Parts: sequence; C-alpha cells; structure tokens
Amino acid sequence: MNWNELEQLVQQGESETLEFKKSTAQIRRAMETLCGMLNGSGGRVLIGVTPQGRIVGQQISDDTLRKVAEMLRCFEPPATIAQTRIDLGDDKEVLVLEAQPDFSQRPYVFDGRPYQRVGSTTSVMPQETYHRLLVERPDSSTRWETLQAEGYGLADLDQEELLRTVRLGIAAGRLPESTGSDIPDILHRLGLLKDGRLNNAAVVLFGTRFLPDYPQCQLRMARFRGVDKLEFLDQRQIEGACVYAS
Repeated sequence: MNWNELEQLVQQGESETLEFKKSTAQIRRAMETLCGMLNGSGGRVLIGVTPQGRIVGQQISDDTLRKVAEMLRCFEPPATIAQTRIDLGDDKEVLVLEAQPDFSQRPYVFDGRPYQRVGSTTSVMPQETYHRLLVERPDSSTRWETLQAEGYGLADLDQEELLRTVRLGIAAGRLPESTGSDIPDILHRLGLLKDGRLNNAAVVLFGTRFLPDYPQCQLRMARFRGVDKLEFLDQRQIEGACVYAS
C-alpha cells in the first residue's frame, strides 16, 4: 500500500471493516477491534490516523513492534494479522494491521474475551453469539469434549451439583427460568447429552468418578519449606469436577 492508496482508504471513513487509531498507545483497543473483525468478515486498523481521518503517523521503533507482537500472542486461536508499514517521511509511519479470518476457527478471543464488530463499533460478543459460532465450527462434532463418554451414565454424575449449578445460572440470568429440574432435559439443553448418551464434557463438569479415563481431573499438590524446593514437607492428591474448573 502506498500513500495514494492510504489516502483513498482513509477517505472511506471508519466502518465495520476499517478503524483508525492515532497511535499504539491505543494498541489494546486496536486488538479488540481486530478480534471483532476476525469474528466478522475481516478488516483493517490503521495506527497513525486520527478518528477524524487525519493522517499523522508515528515513530515505529523496535520496542513498538515488540509490544504489537506481544499483543498478537493474546489471540486464541492464533490469528493471522498482516502488518504493513507506510512511510510518511520525517521519521513517521502508519502501521496497517489487517485481520484475515479463518472462518473455520471462529470464534476468536483476545485476552480471554470474544469481540464483535457492529458498524464502526467494537463490543464484547454476547454469550449466545459466541456459543452459536462455537457450534458452527466445522470440527465442533469431533472435538474431544463432544465425544461420547464410553461406560458412563447418569448415575455417574453428581446430580445435586448439577441442579445447584442450574439454580446459580438462573439467579445470575445466564439460564432461563424454564430450565426446570429434569436432569436429562437439563443435560440436553447444555449440550452434554445426545441420543441419551453423555459426552466427555458432562463427566468432566459433573462426574463423580474420573480415573483412569479422565486423569486431567486429578490434581497433585506438594508443599516445600522455603522457595528452593529442597525440603519436602507434604503432598496431597485430589480429584473432582471442581479441580478441573479451578
């Protein structure tokens, strides 16, 4: 991209696929916007352009590029963000960050939170939208957590804990009042039961037995004297759904 192309792009104004940031002092907000663009149809963030569309540029040092790289590592799954530097002269540049989404990987999150782009505004993605995009992933039916839990049934779940979780969800407004107390229906609503069979996620979240099939639900703890780990004092091994959640 050259100066003339940059001018033409800026003249379009901010939109769902274009946003301006005056400098990398706003890099976190820029990354949130890029996340929203990744969850949409892609787009560009121009750093060195004011919200009013004035091209001012900034000095881009090695430290600046390191900070940008650190922020880019906060995307999950890893995102493709193309970087272009446009020289304005007088040691000033515009940094163009272009989000190139892989629709099979959506939803993307930045620093643990998903974002969406609506018009020229970036906001946190609603939970319902996030879950829908997860389900729409091409590999959603073959992910480990959705696979059938062989040898496990309703009797292997802590049903009281499941009902307690539902009550908390209703109180917090995350689950509808109509969720009810029928265990199979609740599991089906939560995507933990299909054709009468539990999946791995159901066992990990609410199971009462885990070994040898779910070693990830086991936690080993050790206590040492001091910080050099030379003198061993005690150890403990616990298992359960609460271990996984923590």
